[in-house]
Amino acid sequence: MMFGDIYKGRHVLVTGHTGFKGSWLALWLKALGAKVTGIALPPETDPHHFGLLNLDIESHFIDIRDEKLLRDRIRKADPDVVFHMAAQPLVRRSYRSPLETWAVNVMGTANVLDACREAERLAAIVVVTTDKCYENKEWVWGYRETDRLGGHDPYSASKAGCELVAASYRKSFFNSPDAPLLATARAGNVIGGGDWSEDRLIPDLVRSIRHGRPVEIRSPTATRPWQHVLECLSGYLMLGQKLIERDSTFAEAWNFGPDREGNRQVRQVLDAIKLQWPAAEWCDASQVRAHEAHLLQVDSDKARQRMRWQPVWTFDEGVTATAEWYQAWLERSDVISGEQLDRYVARASARELAWAEGSAS
Repeated sequence: MMFGDIYKGRHVLVTGHTGFKGSWLALWLKALGAKVTGIALPPETDPHHFGLLNLDIESHFIDIRDEKLLRDRIRKADPDVVFHMAAQPLVRRSYRSPLETWAVNVMGTANVLDACREAERLAAIVVVTTDKCYENKEWVWGYRETDRLGGHDPYSASKAGCELVAASYRKSFFNSPDAPLLATARAGNVIGGGDWSEDRLIPDLVRSIRHGRPVEIRSPTATRPWQHVLECLSGYLMLGQKLIERDSTFAEAWNFGPDREGNRQVRQVLDAIKLQWPAAEWCDASQVRAHEAHLLQVDSDKARQRMRWQPVWTFDEGVTATAEWYQAWLERSDVISGEQLDRYVARASARELAWAEGSAS
């Protein structure tokens, strides 16, 4: 009865389902009994989490910049719910390919939302952006949903643009009583098994362990809000539930970040991984590079108070689960994503969290 059993039998479209977060969401939706359709580019890494999961879903390789093909596929899928996660998600890649980043993250989002206008039974849309959409002033306190949007690098700025696109479509096209409800979700730095993206801390560390050399860390003292991938996904699913239930007060922006103990420096994350996985080694490769924020935190009080959402695992538990996933895969070729999802849900149920008890009201 997770999430009030609201996803059982519903047609759910996930864009970006071949990515790290998207593949974990597809796994969870299948466990909830949803009929999942995915739209994404083919996986860019080998291995990739989506392929390892071998999920029985309808999967289509479509570039969201292809407006005509995208519109046709969304019309055929005729979803009840859309989770839009397809994106160019990497900061350093955005410096190398700024036009690609803007085209995918802004116009791609506009293409998805415009196609959604023709979906007959669509009730809810959750657009996933990032905590980096805020104008970062290096504050020691977390950013709230009402703080100013911005972004120094092309990725962050394009995600702020994505938020503006979503707000514009909500006010201009999804504003009638029977229109789909649209919300945006902003999460912190996400870790977990199955991520092999370039220029991300944990994937870079795992690659270094495989090759028997220390990973070079460019910003060891940078502070970020770290959370396991299942934490933000529980927030996205709770938000989707509220929208399906036609509560229009939830059709706005939401932060889903860790407790304050999850705000850690990069080197603290690496030290925590090493406690679980002694083979992990790193060295400081700090030098002048493209701009990246040094301090970033988000305030999730709104989700905690109005949605009764909260993290399930502590920082240490999330790090341990991440290390365990990669150890199982590297040492035994085991994919333990389903086992970890079950363990996460059991912990949430034991704590009597709203979504795990079948009601988020």
